[in-house]
Order: sequence, then C-alpha cells, then structure tokens
Amino acid sequence: MQAREHGLAADAAERSAERAGKSAQSTGSSALTRSRVRLDLPRAPRRSLLPEYDPEAFGRLSEKVARFLGTGRFIVWMTLVIVLWVLWNIFAPDDLRFDKYPFIFLTLMLSLQASYAAPLILLAQNRQDDRDRVNLEQDRKQNERSIADTEYLTREIAALRMGLGEVATRDWIRSEFQDLIKEMDERRLFPAERDEGDR
Repeated sequence: MQAREHGLAADAAERSAERAGKSAQSTGSSALTRSRVRLDLPRAPRRSLLPEYDPEAFGRLSEKVARFLGTGRFIVWMTLVIVLWVLWNIFAPDDLRFDKYPFIFLTLMLSLQASYAAPLILLAQNRQDDRDRVNLEQDRKQNERSIADTEYLTREIAALRMGLGEVATRDWIRSEFQDLIKEMDERRLFPAERDEGDR
C-alpha cells in the first residue's frame, strides 16, 4: 500500500516537472538559464576586494614576533640601532645625514614599530588565552574523572571494610583457640569435681 502511494507521488512529481518545463519553454526561458540553489553543496566562495590570508599562519607569525619582542636580544639590537642612528646623524658629514637633530624620522620609525608591535602582541596573547582555556577545560574534565574514580575507590574500600568486619581474622581465631585450650585444660585438671557436680 505504501509502495503504491509512493509510486503515485513520484508520478505526480514527474508530471508537475513536465508542466513546469513546458511552461518555461512556452515563455521563452529554458531550464538551463534558471539555476536552482542546491542545498546539498556548499556555496562557492565570494570574491572579495580584500586580500585573503591564512589566520593560523598569521597567528603563528604574530607569536614569533611577540616572542622575539620579549627577549633581551631585541632590546640590545634596538638599543644599538638607536645609538648608531643618533651618532651617525650627529657626527656624520652634513650631506650624509638623513635625519637631522630633532630625529623626526627616528621618532616616526619607533612609532611605526610600536604601532605594529602592540597588535601583534595582543593577537599572540589572545591565541595563548584560547590555548589556556582549552587546557583548563581539559584539566577540569580530568579532575572530574579523578574525583569520580576516587569516590568509587572510597566506596569499594568501605564495602571491603564492612565485609572484613564479618570475616574471621587470624587474631580472632588465635584467641578462640586459646580460650578452647584453657577450657580443655580446666576439664583435665578438675574432672572429678565436674563428675560430682553432674551427679
């Protein structure tokens, strides 16, 4: 019954598609000019005027730059460059000086370096924060598993202790044997009194 209904539905769909094709041909437009949106395929990437870049590669580069900016080597190199810059522009002949006394070009270069360094450092910190967040989440899950395992083992140990409370231990058996031996010795020493007491 269901197969018959399914077949009828398929026939109806084919007829409606044929009618749509005929009406499209009668209006002058073909099925090729109409493009259907396919939901099972991803959209083609749109063209953009902005340059494309790999965020991961850019992030790795920013971390390398941030690591280098945080070293003593960078401070030494930057100090040497600034000292050489200043000395050259003070003591070199006038026609070879490229940045006279107020050192405006040096100030511009240092501002440019700082304006690029700050966002790169912030980007590196954001990536590190993301990694720390993932690590903290994994640590939290590991701690939850450890706590659950510890609680399970604690319950098992408590159950074993309760079970051992009912089990005869070596000391308890030894004390029972000693009591039994004492009782047997007492019977051997005073058998007549017991016989008289029985009468």
